[in-house]
Amino acid sequence: MRIASNLVLAAFISFALAPFRPAFAAPDADNDKEKARVLRQLDEAAKNFHTTSADFEFDSVTTEPIADKEVQTGTVYYERKGAAFQMAAHIDKVDGKPVPKTYAYSGGVVKLYEKIPNQVTTLSKLGQYESWFMLGFGAGGKELEEKWDIKYLGSETLMDGKTGVKTEKLELAPKDPAIRKNLPKVTIWVDPVSGVSLKQVFDEGPGEYRVCVYFNIKVNQSLPKDAFTLATDKQTQFVNR
Repeated sequence: MRIASNLVLAAFISFALAPFRPAFAAPDADNDKEKARVLRQLDEAAKNFHTTSADFEFDSVTTEPIADKEVQTGTVYYERKGAAFQMAAHIDKVDGKPVPKTYAYSGGVVKLYEKIPNQVTTLSKLGQYESWFMLGFGAGGKELEEKWDIKYLGSETLMDGKTGVKTEKLELAPKDPAIRKNLPKVTIWVDPVSGVSLKQVFDEGPGEYRVCVYFNIKVNQSLPKDAFTLATDKQTQFVNR
């Protein structure tokens, strides 16, 4: 399992120019004001966030040393009850071929169920990554500010089917140095009214990145009873890491 990773952050405008070009401060001030607006909208959305389901396409791209791309498609579910949060990504196909597997996260534990080898791999003590799993799905602005350095990049309309959705584009860098080694930067396109992302781009180091696109999004509707269930049987093998 890849839990997101690296790319060098863009350079800032030289501070030396600021005393001589005070007009440069205006865009920054405007961006800070817009960022504050979006984060407060996310705070309000988080109060009303309970569940989300969506279809997804995850494209893992490598550009060096050898160009490669892996496309995973399926359905994802999110649920939040107070401070408790869980999610599950049910992958149906990998590169167009049936490869059923499920990633489930709850209480700081990630479980990967792979149907073909009929195995469940458990990764414990991953609570520090919860902000990554929640990213753009129910996290309030204050929660994001606690874990991420945030930059506002403007508004953009994305399509969910035939419906255009106005999103706010945010660039986030983890404050935790241990996480930043694997995940230096994430860009999200989030609908601040619903608190749900339509797109995410994870930089995963030089020459690697992951694009996550969500569609057929349903907010605060009933989830299937097996949304967070792993389809194990008596022959399933269990591995802890």
